[in-house]
Amino acid sequence: MFSYRHAFHAGNHADVLKHTVLLAVLRHMTQKDTALNVFDTHAGAGLYRLDGDYAKTSEEAAEGFLKLVATKPKQPFAPVLQDYVDMVAGFNNTDHWSVYPGSPFIIQSLLRERDKLKLYELHPTDTKTLTANVAQLEAGRQVAILREDGFEGLKKFLPPPSRRALVLCDPSYEVKNDYGRVLDMVADALLRFATGTYAVWYPIIPRPEAHDLPKRLKTMANKAGKSWLHATLTVKSSKLTQDAQGEVVRPGLPASGMFLINPPHTLKAQLKDALPQMVELLGQDSNAAFTLDSAG
Repeated sequence: MFSYRHAFHAGNHADVLKHTVLLAVLRHMTQKDTALNVFDTHAGAGLYRLDGDYAKTSEEAAEGFLKLVATKPKQPFAPVLQDYVDMVAGFNNTDHWSVYPGSPFIIQSLLRERDKLKLYELHPTDTKTLTANVAQLEAGRQVAILREDGFEGLKKFLPPPSRRALVLCDPSYEVKNDYGRVLDMVADALLRFATGTYAVWYPIIPRPEAHDLPKRLKTMANKAGKSWLHATLTVKSSKLTQDAQGEVVRPGLPASGMFLINPPHTLKAQLKDALPQMVELLGQDSNAAFTLDSAG
């Protein structure tokens, strides 16, 4: 259960999609004066070293964020993509990209004094690292770290007193029943707090549960009469290949998606400009593509 470490994957193409969307949603939601409550159900360690052993082992950032900033686009970055690059730059003091902020630090960087952030993390090492990282922010009671199951822990805080909340749910999906637990969590959350904004990240891999998840979220949103947005980014084929020695080579994560219920009305237009650039700059073969659908 505790095998997954996001440090191996920090800054990969899935993070580029997820964090660009997250930042755009937060920019919109923090425009209203009313206090915002943000919940990160699978927080990880919060901050990651791109020049550390974990990142160097997988080199996923090299095909993700680092590739994004190393390649000159044909046109200037779309505003939301530029905002994302600028935000990561704020965590790096030189031209050397050594630090990558995870969702807890991206979220906290946009919060106002009246807003609250709850971070859930079960991995013992990551919880310890997250606690040490968050301590540097000196954010006081604004940020709470809970070493408990985010799927379950969320329930007792919905609805929040201010009636405004964003829930980010991005489990590793290494445990097969995570797909079902995401659906159960969103269904329960909509009953408790129908007007909250729910953002679910998921991997697009050759697995029935991965393909069913967005379909079932869409059905759930439609039945509840809620607006939704679904964005996907594919960077390469998911097919297995063989190396020169005839050994099977697994492609790694080929694609991922973000499904949002009650998204900001501004988000689709922002992603319409940003997603083609992600394909252009992060695509690894002719299968690179994006999709963007919404309703409500």
